[in-house]
Amino acid sequence: MPSPRTRPAAVALLASALLAVSLGPAATPAAAATIPVGSGSYSDTRPAGTSGPTTNTGAPVTPKLTDAARNRPVPTNDWWSSLAFQRYGDNPYSTPMYGHPLTYQATAGGLDVGYPTTPAIVGDGRQYEYAHKRDLTIGLTGLNSPDTKADDWSDWTVTPYWSDGARTLRTTIGHGSPFVYAKGSGGNAQITTAGSPAVFADQGNVLGITVAGHHYALFAPTGSDWNVAGSTVTAGLGSKDYFSVAVLPSTDALATFKKYAYSFVTGSKATWSYTGGTVKATYTVTTEAKEGTERGTLQALYRHQWLNTTDPLTSYTYVSPRGTMKVRESASFTTSQKASAVLPGLPKSNGVDTARLRGYLNEVVNASDPFSGAADTYWTGKALGRLAQLVPVADQIGETGTRDRLLGLMKGKLQDWFTAGGANEFSYDKDWKTLTGYPASYGSDTELNDHHFHYSYYVYAAAIVAQYDPGWAADSAWGGMVKALVRDAANPSRTDTAFPFLRGFDVYAGHSWASGHQGFAAGNNQESSSESTNLSAALVLWGSATGDTSLRDLGTFLLTTESEAIAQYWFDADEQVFPSSFGHDTAGMVWGSGAAYSTWWTANPEEIHGINVLPVTGGSLHLGGEKAAIRRNIAEMERENGGPAVEWRDILWEFESFADPGTARAKWDAGHAGYTPEQGESKAHTYHWINTLDTLGAPDATVTGDIPTSAVFTKGTTRTYAAHNHGSTARTVTFSDGKTLSVPARSTATGTGAGSGDPDPEPPTGNTFQLRSGGTLTTATGGTAGSDTIASGGGANHDGTPYQPLVYEVRGVNGTLAPGAQTAFRLQVDAGTTVGLGQQARISYDFTGDGSFDRTETYRYFATDPVTGWEEYTQARGLQASTGTPRDLAGGTVRLEVWNAIGNGTSKLQTGTDKSVLVIPYS
Repeated sequence: MPSPRTRPAAVALLASALLAVSLGPAATPAAAATIPVGSGSYSDTRPAGTSGPTTNTGAPVTPKLTDAARNRPVPTNDWWSSLAFQRYGDNPYSTPMYGHPLTYQATAGGLDVGYPTTPAIVGDGRQYEYAHKRDLTIGLTGLNSPDTKADDWSDWTVTPYWSDGARTLRTTIGHGSPFVYAKGSGGNAQITTAGSPAVFADQGNVLGITVAGHHYALFAPTGSDWNVAGSTVTAGLGSKDYFSVAVLPSTDALATFKKYAYSFVTGSKATWSYTGGTVKATYTVTTEAKEGTERGTLQALYRHQWLNTTDPLTSYTYVSPRGTMKVRESASFTTSQKASAVLPGLPKSNGVDTARLRGYLNEVVNASDPFSGAADTYWTGKALGRLAQLVPVADQIGETGTRDRLLGLMKGKLQDWFTAGGANEFSYDKDWKTLTGYPASYGSDTELNDHHFHYSYYVYAAAIVAQYDPGWAADSAWGGMVKALVRDAANPSRTDTAFPFLRGFDVYAGHSWASGHQGFAAGNNQESSSESTNLSAALVLWGSATGDTSLRDLGTFLLTTESEAIAQYWFDADEQVFPSSFGHDTAGMVWGSGAAYSTWWTANPEEIHGINVLPVTGGSLHLGGEKAAIRRNIAEMERENGGPAVEWRDILWEFESFADPGTARAKWDAGHAGYTPEQGESKAHTYHWINTLDTLGAPDATVTGDIPTSAVFTKGTTRTYAAHNHGSTARTVTFSDGKTLSVPARSTATGTGAGSGDPDPEPPTGNTFQLRSGGTLTTATGGTAGSDTIASGGGANHDGTPYQPLVYEVRGVNGTLAPGAQTAFRLQVDAGTTVGLGQQARISYDFTGDGSFDRTETYRYFATDPVTGWEEYTQARGLQASTGTPRDLAGGTVRLEVWNAIGNGTSKLQTGTDKSVLVIPYS
């Protein structure tokens, strides 16, 4: 378990493996303890007096793997890592593992399986958990294994292995899988239940049972028969060696699950691509037909996945700590998201006073120790990150001398760490296949915690250096060591023999894990999700600066995916994940079993709310996508704190600026004179950040550019477009709303966008309709601002089905469908002080005006905050469902319906202005 502040360690590389994955040169390791990598080096031996991975008693520990898996790099920091890392010397099996919807724990007799469906509130109300509780154990008659080992694994599945000399058992389990696939020898299949099971279906080799209110199906080979004797259920396997168990969403799902019971999952793989501002990812499992020819399967998608897929889903659902999981009947599914924006720093604006900023910068560069005494990997990284944020700031106001001094400080510190043999170095552990920085901290050595946290700062700082000094970043210089750290923390290769694939990032869960051993009853955990995304943003910048589009696109995939997971699972953006009994609007930590309003080292509200914000960088802009959640977050912090922030006030001001820059600016103006910056922050950066966003507006995630290093900011009705071009020639960046921006080589540019004058509303009048009270849609402008009342949902769930909706309509519309265009809308809504409301929109098209609507588009609802003021609901929430195929309008009718999908209270919809509009995809 990561302790008070858990952060990662570095990467080591075996030279031959480095070359194999094209991540930098290195010499073949010899007997010497120093391995050169370009201008740098690492050690193949830990420094004297230090330790690598240990048990809780301090005894050295090596990976717990079968012979078949012995030479594979084990992905520590995963949801199942306790299978391989025996943190507790008296537990050679595993701690609870949270696959979702099922939970698991390995024991001497096999695999304990549970399906927790009721949350418990623990820790003085600060934590909710769907704790693992055994419903049944999957095993073999007589099995009594001395340990459990990891035998095989893929992107989100793992195969534990048991053997007692006479019997062997392998089970394959994974995220999203309602099945457990078992292969055994030396005994009959045996299912031991926590209580006497109730049988609801008996088809010989297929048995349906209910245990503790949960329905399971047991599948043995054709020709065998399940026998129930008390709480023990057995079946002979005959000449076969396979059987499976599934948790059912309902008893009437048995036939569907039987269809896939013998299509055994053998592996899982995620692939991704970035094109023109969009990240697509496909999640595929491979299967083997044990009987028949069926090769499909059933997969339960997490909320962050099904919100971003248009693939058909079944009506089956499961309960999980991440909210409702929805089931797909296929071996694959694809998600599509607007890419999260990354900039090296915020662009220049006229809101920043150059003289004042220069003074703040001088305070940093002229300090007696710009690194504040940092010695270990984490705090050194924080200091590097603090300096890195100031380089583009100094550059844009013409302070090239200060810029170069900052770069010199960063280079010196990075080179010190990137050279073996001194007070600081990275050391490779051949058993665990990891690179650890010494002096280590927060268990980055003994527990393999937090490598992605620690190394994010080193890679980010190196990316800023590379932006100004490409030669320094060459593989033959210091770039090889940067890539070594990348390989340790976020290796893109599945075939690398020196480091595991994506050590800490769980591609199916959508976020990283911090603990290297996962040795807790609550599963694995991650506290600072923002330090995880700091690594992803660093990959985008490093890849862009060095021309490595593969690493750039990996960073974009990781950042975009985790940004949605953070919004849903840390900030509960849609208020659909946290149990109502939890009573908090944010989580400081996410666990396999749930989430907690806490940190590892303090219960202060400022740190609980700030730990998933810092460090604030040009890679933090994704946080601005959920402005209502930010407002709830800040309001809760101030309630819990008994007033505005005292600790980390700069981090929280910057966080508030993602939603309400003017409010953040007012807090800065009132409090900047008497605060101490957070240790990774500076007054120079905070001043520049807050005043820039106050001038340009908050980040606008609804519009994306066609390179990852681009962003949009909106203030009122004005959008400002920004992009950084790392290339050696000028280029034009095109944004998703059609605007373009010319960006010189190796520069950041801003503008209001070429292509039209005022960027709002878009497209121009003709297909843009304002709302008028009384139910009218009109292309006329100059209306009088007003509002209509949206009826209460009455406390029921009306998600997807209009309930007492406001209806706005226009008839006699002619239009030619614009190729590739889609419906768009901006609706200003306000729930006043009412909590738990969500407004939803449906747009319907009657193509010929005959009274029959030929196409409907229902969009996911927008969760409003209980803070007075208009909020903007747009089509960016995503299309939930649609019917019919778009075609031209000939005297057609267009209808907009808006209702409260959830909650028990009325809300308001603004009318009469160009801030509430419907834009149809016709010309």
